[in-house]
Amino acid sequence: MQQVIIGIISNYGYFGVFLLIAIENLFPPIPSEIILAFGGFMTTYSTMTVWGVILFSTAGSVVGALILYTIGRWLNAQRLEILFSSKVARSLRLRQEDVRRAGQWFNRYGSRAVFLCRFVPIVRSLVSIPAGMAKMKLAVFLPLTILGTLIWNTILVHLGRLAGEAWEIVVSYLDLYSLITLAVFGLIALVIAAVFIKKRFLHRK
Repeated sequence: MQQVIIGIISNYGYFGVFLLIAIENLFPPIPSEIILAFGGFMTTYSTMTVWGVILFSTAGSVVGALILYTIGRWLNAQRLEILFSSKVARSLRLRQEDVRRAGQWFNRYGSRAVFLCRFVPIVRSLVSIPAGMAKMKLAVFLPLTILGTLIWNTILVHLGRLAGEAWEIVVSYLDLYSLITLAVFGLIALVIAAVFIKKRFLHRK
């Protein structure tokens, strides 16, 4: 994967950065850390500039985010409520009110979530879907997405440039950050799942 990413950026420059970051938003397992750090390193020996890499990577992120936001708008709360009323959903103890509660939570904290999640691996891409489902106004979603993405991309591109030929060290530290973050989110998910199972399956009236 890393060699493919390096090859694309080396051959296509800014367009390669734009394309890879857009795809990374749609397919989170592609590591944006490699794209941005290597892009920063390339500014030390090619015609590419730091701000060129930052702007094209940010544009790619925004395009990917808008695609996922659009998917979220299509997969709206009404469709989920219909899905949650199915026999399979009922057997899993899922309820329509769960969709409404999730929507209420996102309406209350969605703006902060859209911004802060831009600094969290994998989640930074997927958060665009619930934003669309909650019908967050594009005038709110877009500036928060651009700002959060711009900050993240600026940090990583500059780190890649500063590290120079040792840019892979930056990636290794970011991989550690990603693992720790995912472990924390995994633990939170397990706690939520345990509480859900206890309330819906083990609770006796």
